[in-house]
Amino acid sequence: MTNHTIYVFAYVAQFGYNTSRHKDVANPHTRVEGSASILALIELNHLTKTFKGKTQTVDALKDINLHIEQGDIFGIIGMSGAGKSTLVRCINFLEQPTSGSVVIDGKDLASLSPKALRQLRQQVSMIFQHFNLLSQRDVRGNIAFAMEIAGMKRPQIEKRIDELLEIVGLTDRQHNYPSQLSGGQQQRVAIARTLAPSPKVLFMDEPLSNLDAKLRQEMRTELKRLHSDTNSTFVYVTHDQLEAMTLSTKVCLMDTGVLQQYAPPLEIYGHPANLFVAEFVGNPTMNFIPATVKAADGNRASLSLLGHDAAFAAKAPLDGIKGDVVLGVRPEFLPIQPDGPLRGKTYSTLPAGMETT
Repeated sequence: MTNHTIYVFAYVAQFGYNTSRHKDVANPHTRVEGSASILALIELNHLTKTFKGKTQTVDALKDINLHIEQGDIFGIIGMSGAGKSTLVRCINFLEQPTSGSVVIDGKDLASLSPKALRQLRQQVSMIFQHFNLLSQRDVRGNIAFAMEIAGMKRPQIEKRIDELLEIVGLTDRQHNYPSQLSGGQQQRVAIARTLAPSPKVLFMDEPLSNLDAKLRQEMRTELKRLHSDTNSTFVYVTHDQLEAMTLSTKVCLMDTGVLQQYAPPLEIYGHPANLFVAEFVGNPTMNFIPATVKAADGNRASLSLLGHDAAFAAKAPLDGIKGDVVLGVRPEFLPIQPDGPLRGKTYSTLPAGMETT
């Protein structure tokens, strides 16, 4: 058989020998908790949430441990039922955890009195999938609402409204009513209203899901700018991995209540913790090729795959890997050549401007 050298991401062989979709395999690049040297704004310690029904029990969150630092855009992604919204509701203490602790700004929420919890919640704001603007109020009135509830004085409210209108770019629309605004403008009003009390943490639960594709792209850019201007901490829930990967400074990927990986977006893309992460992140998805390791020495291994012998070169030591493995290859690392060693058939092409799938 012909011997070929295959160059792919260094880490794929490290998780490849564990064919479990979920079990972590001591990935040195995986970060489940934030750095202890940096004071975390939000800490989740062994957080578990169980819902008990008449006939069954559902473990919505299973032993979640992570730290969110001041100024992060913390993206939570996963499929429907992964536990994303439950995690946010537990962080905000809208749901009380079954066990574990939620600490915000050094305060354990479970130990706070109802009054102290209400005061802490004034530092936390939330944007939902539906904007819920008040139709009888114009833009200024909608932004003022949260500050009026908080008992702020009118001169302070008016000054803050002017600042927020400038931030979200709606000064020329300040006297318009929600029915006179586009979807993107309504979303910006909702964001301005949420930012009005100057929260330390801004929670967003699928905030762009009701917008069309063009507006979603525009609002991603807008949210990045707002984050830079306000220096708030954003906790962003989405099922759209593109949103999470482009917006977030760190991404939490969940599946069936289990934290699969918590790391910066490019680290998750380049160094997935397990097969589930590798398959979930990336469009088109990573290719998985069954292979057998015949020998491994240092950062090189001899493989047998697709009826060929191949040499695998990694950036990390491969000692101890043997037997059946799964070789993961990102599509961009498979060059197409007319005289390549492996033959294949193209079934379809999907042109998308600068790239073709």
